[in-house]
Amino acid sequence: MANTKLLLALLVLALLQVLSLHAHAVSATKHKHPGPGGAAGAGTCRASGVLHGKAGKCKRLHGSDCCVEGREYPQFRCSPPVSAKTPATLSLNSFEKGKDGGGPSFCDNRYHKDSAMVVALSSGWLRLDGTRRCGKMIRVTAANGRSVLAKVVDECDSANGCDDEHNGEPPCANNVVDGSPAVWKALGLKESLGEVKVTWSDV
Repeated sequence: MANTKLLLALLVLALLQVLSLHAHAVSATKHKHPGPGGAAGAGTCRASGVLHGKAGKCKRLHGSDCCVEGREYPQFRCSPPVSAKTPATLSLNSFEKGKDGGGPSFCDNRYHKDSAMVVALSSGWLRLDGTRRCGKMIRVTAANGRSVLAKVVDECDSANGCDDEHNGEPPCANNVVDGSPAVWKALGLKESLGEVKVTWSDV
């Protein structure tokens, strides 16, 4: 009888340990920050809310990620800290009228040719981290060692989306440098990749 009680006690203890580990794993998953394509890059910037997606007109150029009706998209009002080599996701975007960039550029209310060396930055990097980068130059460096200077002309909106102004696309991740075709060409990158890891810095 004593052995049965001891065995039962050990089983209960083992079960409690398994449940504790499972609860910890679930908690860690809930607080994990999504990567590029939907959200945060570094753990220093958490989602500030959720945008409920609605389908609309979305020009599917350069691998556009079009909003899906009813899907929840994280919103960010911050970006990871900026350093001499800030990790980012370089995406491809046209800033020309009628293409996948949506409305005119945030910084100058103009459109820019695909041959122009221009970029958009996630909201936190553009204007919400205390540094206004509209009209400034940044250096973007690819993994192949090539780098380029590009002018910041637009915001890759990390809080708003799924409307005509944003080409029916969801909010940007908080770690995006959106580069024109000219930027991709200068970096020696294939446009078909759509997204690549880069670093960038203020000039």
